[in-house]
Amino acid sequence: MNKKLLLSSKNLKIIINRLACQLKEVHGDFKDSVIVGLQPRGLVLSKSIKKILEEQHKIQNLKINFLDITFHRDDFRRDKVLNPNFNNMENDIEGKKIILIDDVLYTGRSVRSALSALDYYGRPSKIQLLVLIDRRFARHLPIQPDFSGRQVDAIQNEKVFVNLSADDKKNSVYIINQTNE
Repeated sequence: MNKKLLLSSKNLKIIINRLACQLKEVHGDFKDSVIVGLQPRGLVLSKSIKKILEEQHKIQNLKINFLDITFHRDDFRRDKVLNPNFNNMENDIEGKKIILIDDVLYTGRSVRSALSALDYYGRPSKIQLLVLIDRRFARHLPIQPDFSGRQVDAIQNEKVFVNLSADDKKNSVYIINQTNE
């Protein structure tokens, strides 16, 4: 297994700040917008972006939800038992602009599942997709991000591993080649 550093903690911090700035430009005061982080890996990214928007851009009353898509996936009927994450959808999404946030966009199936799951909570006026990493040549579905931190051209046997934590110093993104050499 071969592991290559794609983004260091410093690079990630710059990219996440840029993404927050782009959201501020598009959504202004976020009065009619709600951030929805996909569980589990969109959770930390959503919280990081929320913190930047509140502290650096002085956005007040920023609404953030967390959505679990486990039982909306097209592959959830496997042999192993799946353990869903929690949903925190306490902010109304009816008629709102939704910013759907996840770490990596790969095949598009997770995003499709998220769109199905959102239907249970209301009908937004608009949904935008923000991803940290866009694996653009691996789509199974015609889904593209509105905001992306970095585009990566990883091949099939490579996995993009995003390590995000509350402690910015440990953050990193690796490409891991999973073939046995």
